[in-house]
Amino acid sequence: MDDLDRLDDAVAATAFRRLVRHLRHRSDAQNIDLMGLAGFCRNCLGDWIAEAGDLDKAAARETIHGMPSAEWKARHQSDATPEQLARMAESLKKNA
Repeated sequence: MDDLDRLDDAVAATAFRRLVRHLRHRSDAQNIDLMGLAGFCRNCLGDWIAEAGDLDKAAARETIHGMPSAEWKARHQSDATPEQLARMAESLKKNA
């Protein structure tokens, strides 16, 4: 068993909420850059919540963004550059 599976659910939930609040605060960290570096972003977290629970994708992403996804995108996200898209594509290959 992985030590992560032994982690108390309340502790894990607290850490997860801290991560989400940190990502909300750091709106300067673009989703495309998170994808390029780590292979996941805020939208992925929302999708994982939807898969794990009973929220639909839009509601789960709103939970992560703290507002509707389209509003967050309009406020905080710029168009991806070709370089960012290439980094993301390479990073996603590591997720398989």
